[in-house]
Amino acid sequence: MAGPMAPERTTETTTDAEHELDRPWVTVVWDDPVNLMTYVTFVLQDLFGYDEQKATTLMLQVHHEGKAVVSSGPREKMEHDTSRLHAYGLWATYQKDS
Repeated sequence: MAGPMAPERTTETTTDAEHELDRPWVTVVWDDPVNLMTYVTFVLQDLFGYDEQKATTLMLQVHHEGKAVVSSGPREKMEHDTSRLHAYGLWATYQKDS
């Protein structure tokens, strides 16, 4: 009488869908005609704890390039970060990192 068969070994490959789940989300701040550059720098320091140099670098990226990624992580955290930026009057969105 034969014993139980050992499970067949398979080589696991990462599918596009699995890779998509591993990709972090990002929060993007967009340039707007309303907020002063000093205010954007202040908000980035206040919300994310960035030092003045990092906050200024991100603010200048928003100013010159039209947007900057200011945080990354799980979707729920990026939703929360976006909501907090909206509370300060900044234009922000969250999306999958590209």
